[in-house]
Amino acid sequence: MNRIKLTMCTLALTIIGFAQNTHTPLASETDSVSYAVGINLAKSLMGGGIDSLNYQVMAEAIEDIMEHNHSTMDVATANQLVNDYLAKKKEEAAAQIIATGTSFLEENAKKDGVVTLPSGLQYKVITEGTGAKPVDGQTVKAHYKGAFLDGKTFDSSYDRGQPLSIGVNQVIAGWTQALKLMPVGSKWELYIPYNLAYGERGSPPKIPGYSTLIFTVELLEIVQ
Repeated sequence: MNRIKLTMCTLALTIIGFAQNTHTPLASETDSVSYAVGINLAKSLMGGGIDSLNYQVMAEAIEDIMEHNHSTMDVATANQLVNDYLAKKKEEAAAQIIATGTSFLEENAKKDGVVTLPSGLQYKVITEGTGAKPVDGQTVKAHYKGAFLDGKTFDSSYDRGQPLSIGVNQVIAGWTQALKLMPVGSKWELYIPYNLAYGERGSPPKIPGYSTLIFTVELLEIVQ
């Protein structure tokens, strides 16, 4: 029983980082496995969206199951509580991302040179081309850079040194709308709300759901 209590204690301390801070010795195989389980459990919890817990209560629940084979909560109730908590956290995170995007677009719309379309798409002309404008069904060649609102680049054909060839209707809705307005030779900056970008799901693993995005797009030619 003492060994099990030590294991549960080690697990709890590991999760909150005390083991590393106090240099708890891993004196046995059980201690090492306990530490490893704590690492895996913590990573799994954080990956699933749980980043704050009462670690003492959690350790008690683990001890109740592993040592005493009982608990004060049935599995179905436990699963429902966790699922409800994660759903709430997801909704809160989504609301924050949406609010940030909405605020950005509202302020951006006030800037000189920014055009806001009825769909919510915004753009700013950097260079205005003189060529033809693409239409539905055509394939275009373009250079682009995609960035988050904080300016961090998540994708760039410029960095790869290879422009993108793709159908006008095979890209996100914000791109499709913009491409059909851009004469060949144009370079625009696009400000794309999440519903015209990658929507609620995003584009894992790089782009979170509900993300408002900024693209620099340079339309090089209409391929066909």
